[in-house]
Amino acid sequence: MRRRPRVLLVQRALAPPTGAAGVAAWMVQALKDDHQVTLLAWSRPDLGALNRFFGTTLEPTDVAVLRPPAPLRALLRSIPAPIYLLHTAILLRLAKRRARDFDVLVTGDNEADFGPGGVQYINYPWDLLPRPAVEARWYHWRALVKAYRELCIRLADFSDERMRRTPAVVSSDYVGRLVDRRYGVVPRTIYPPVIGTFPSVDWDARERAFLCVGRIAPEKQLDRVIDILIRVRAAVPGVRLHLVGTPEGAYAERIAARIRAEGTWISHESGLSREALAALMARHRYGIHGNPNEHYGMVVAEMVHAGCLVWVPNDGGQVEIVGDPRLRYDTVEGAAASIVRTLREPAEEAALRRHLSSHARRFSTETFVREFREVIAAAARSGS
Repeated sequence: MRRRPRVLLVQRALAPPTGAAGVAAWMVQALKDDHQVTLLAWSRPDLGALNRFFGTTLEPTDVAVLRPPAPLRALLRSIPAPIYLLHTAILLRLAKRRARDFDVLVTGDNEADFGPGGVQYINYPWDLLPRPAVEARWYHWRALVKAYRELCIRLADFSDERMRRTPAVVSSDYVGRLVDRRYGVVPRTIYPPVIGTFPSVDWDARERAFLCVGRIAPEKQLDRVIDILIRVRAAVPGVRLHLVGTPEGAYAERIAARIRAEGTWISHESGLSREALAALMARHRYGIHGNPNEHYGMVVAEMVHAGCLVWVPNDGGQVEIVGDPRLRYDTVEGAAASIVRTLREPAEEAALRRHLSSHARRFSTETFVREFREVIAAAARSGS
């Protein structure tokens, strides 16, 4: 009987609700039947929670779990600071020490220097930290951040040369260009899977309203979203906006004030379950997104799968989800003009719906499973 290939998945944590955890859970789902899968992580996953949140069907027998030594885990828990990179560096070092026990080493959301017998799934190149200006608020002492990052790279025994020989997979072509620019590596894009199902609601039964989902935070640029819809309403009265997301700080207070000033055509809620959010998406005709720097844009893909027409900024990974230039915008004026034209032209609206319905198959769990298995099979051949 042929031995099943042994795969070590390196993942800081495998817990809802992060997108990286969802991708990693589906990596295990893709491999569990034909591979021996081991997870190297800081904590044991709650497979029941994963299955409920991400739609997987994982059993304890599907994945073994390795963890760093207990004293080291306790020491790092005592550090009162976010140490994402340090956790990652330690896992990479431990994985390389165990490499001979596995046929393929794979990371779920970071660069890795495993060589030809490994796979690195990169949600965003961590060597570019600090990331774009919208995230600069997360970093205060730049010199300290630089020293910390260099320490972590040394601890991981990370080599750019080995990294360049490790097959790379990215979450979008946008991220792929960043990886190529930084490392000179041309990766393969495998889009994160859209998880779960959405109720089937006829177009005529849906609300003629826009849905915008995401944290109420500055990088989501909800002021611009509201400004767009104000212009749309001037031409198409009756259009409404429904915001869904967790409020964050002073920016959320400002958005709340704008909502009160505008009146009942804008509503906001938070804390929805996945089932409630899926039902809400299926009841809306339209979606709109404001963040121009999305690595991929899972919520955009979810709205597309729910049958919404979705407009997005003309930047980041979300442009690949909608595809058609008529659903991308650069300015408030341009977005409003495109939306008004579509809402006034039933034939164009129907054509864009057909386009997105066909395009959505690229972001399905079936596509992800098939393409990820191909990558792992190629890595196993290269490492043998």
